[in-house]
Amino acid sequence: MSGADKKDWIVGAGAPLQGRIRVPGDKSVSHRAIMLASLAEGVSRIDGFLEGEDTRATAAVFQQLGVKIEAPSPQSRIVHGVGLRGLRASADALDCGNAGTGMRLLAGVLAGQAFDTTLIGDASLSKRPMRRVIDPLTAMGAVIDSETGGLPPLRIRGGAALHGIDYELPVASAQVKSALLLAGLYAEGDTTVREPHPTRDYTERMLSAFGWPIKFSPGLARVRGGADGRHALRATDVSVPADFSSAAFFLVAASVIPGSDLTLEAVGMNPRRTGLLQALRMMGADIVESHARNQGGEAVADLRVRAAQLRGIDVPEALVPDMIDEFPALFVAAACASGDSRVSGAAELRVKESDRLAAMSSALRALGIRVDESDDGAVIHGCEAGSAPFALDPQAPVVIDSHGDHRIAMAAAIAGQRCQGEFRIGDIANVATSFPGFDTSACGVGFSLREA
Repeated sequence: MSGADKKDWIVGAGAPLQGRIRVPGDKSVSHRAIMLASLAEGVSRIDGFLEGEDTRATAAVFQQLGVKIEAPSPQSRIVHGVGLRGLRASADALDCGNAGTGMRLLAGVLAGQAFDTTLIGDASLSKRPMRRVIDPLTAMGAVIDSETGGLPPLRIRGGAALHGIDYELPVASAQVKSALLLAGLYAEGDTTVREPHPTRDYTERMLSAFGWPIKFSPGLARVRGGADGRHALRATDVSVPADFSSAAFFLVAASVIPGSDLTLEAVGMNPRRTGLLQALRMMGADIVESHARNQGGEAVADLRVRAAQLRGIDVPEALVPDMIDEFPALFVAAACASGDSRVSGAAELRVKESDRLAAMSSALRALGIRVDESDDGAVIHGCEAGSAPFALDPQAPVVIDSHGDHRIAMAAAIAGQRCQGEFRIGDIANVATSFPGFDTSACGVGFSLREA
């Protein structure tokens, strides 16, 4: 990102959060809906589509591969599927932007094509390791070249004959699992993926909704191979729920800002995604679900959250895979809680858009919180019950480096609401990858936040 593109926020003590808010559509569901609708036979409509840079990048890739995608209105897409074998080669590289989900899942789809492709990304994505998706795809017969260390760009050779495998993930990852299942659509024989801990099952649910033979249960997924041409994805309409990861920032903010009473509407409640909700309730959060219903195959509910005095906990390792994207927000909750909170088994955080363990530990230390960092987690030493967790020295201006990571930037914005004084959050432009309009939505319910 050029210096001209960089943006900063100034944040400070905000008002109690009040009212109702609907956060943008689920990013994971939006990515997968575009992919499967493009590979389906017939026309699919997607409503609630996340208008973020990551998901738009995925849509642009499929348009580059010959898929007609219309946008009749914001948050809506009409996708004219080309079938499993209908994608066309592109003369140019396929740019995934900042989307690690997009690149990993696309690697699975493109491994089964008859033509060569190259996947590229922005500066941040180009530093993210892809070896753990390259290796099992190679075991299926894919031919993929990368930079040293398995870094992008990924150059995927066309014409490879894929075969199904029975693969046990060394580290639980919904992205790697999904890449293998998507490659399995093009493989001879079945593809089975086993996980050390169950991860989100959006791909499995959506493959079933599009009519593909698949069996899945927590920790196990098996997809029928499609190399014989006997199976097809059938166009279907998809209603995307509100993104739990985006809602997470408001769940934490309303929990830690005194006097808050906020309702989040139609939040996706996939059980493999809501680990943070369980952790917050263990900490004493006051969060009530209502109007539970099913929306396009996914459970959704309204969440009312009221301020509460949180207490530190040892986060159960079993919850880690189900809240891996929500740890930046959890770190802020832990800093505002009384007592210590311990996180372990979260080494995955070091290979996200930034090293989130290091970035959040550094951010909290800059705000006066003691954090003991380890290889796979941290101990966050919370504040005294009833005291303000963050106090700034007016003679020493604080700048929090987001490292271009949208979740670090939004987590720091929550912390700012409990500060005495203001500080700057640097390099926040990538917030638009997952939550376009975050600042407007946040200020609308009580945040004090402005662009520098």
